[in-house]
Amino acid sequence: MTRFTRSLSVLGLAVALGGCGILYRPDVQQGSLLSKPIVDQLKPGMSKRQVTLLLGTPSVTSPFENDRWDYVSSIQRRGGKIATKNLTLTFENDALARIEGDYFPEDPQQLIKDAKKYRVEFPDEKRPDDKKKGGRG
Repeated sequence: MTRFTRSLSVLGLAVALGGCGILYRPDVQQGSLLSKPIVDQLKPGMSKRQVTLLLGTPSVTSPFENDRWDYVSSIQRRGGKIATKNLTLTFENDALARIEGDYFPEDPQQLIKDAKKYRVEFPDEKRPDDKKKGGRG
């Protein structure tokens, strides 16, 4: 009976620690997920509707400042420090006037390194190219 109680206690402790995030902490990203090529398409003079079609609705709008839209994103990697990004768009007479913020300050080499970490290889990508062998086609 003692061995069963000990095993049950160890199992309960493992489940409790797993639920607390001590054993594994995933990356957590929240907010507006914008890509640099999309944001680069923003041009002064675009209407609010055009901006909405391009980027989606803003994360934050103020009832007191209708001419300012904020797209906010945060990421926390493996339970570390939270990094926040902000892209602020200012409109004048319903036309885009200014684009400000620190949404893409990352080092391009670091982004490539992070992207490779999450890359999934599919079986089709591992086999040799059939066209070179004169196979199917």
